Amino acid sequence: MSALFHFDALLLVILLLICTCTYVRQTVPGMVDSRKDKNIFFGMFWKFARIGERLSPYVSICCVIMAIVTFVS
Repeated sequence: MSALFHFDALLLVILLLICTCTYVRQTVPGMVDSRKDKNIFFGMFWKFARIGERLSPYVSICCVIMAIVTFVS
């Protein structure tokens, strides 16, 4: 089954996307910032990176919780 049909898997995919986008934006900021208005894909990429930057303590707590839940089940 797809990850979109399971709520836990969907949360895990979103958390991984936020973490990946934040890392890429911090590593190569010009790639994301220059194209955010031209392409909807890079716009979403930029928005996920912004969420990761501003809410990083909450995102990291959610990552730890999801790791524990995944490990237990």
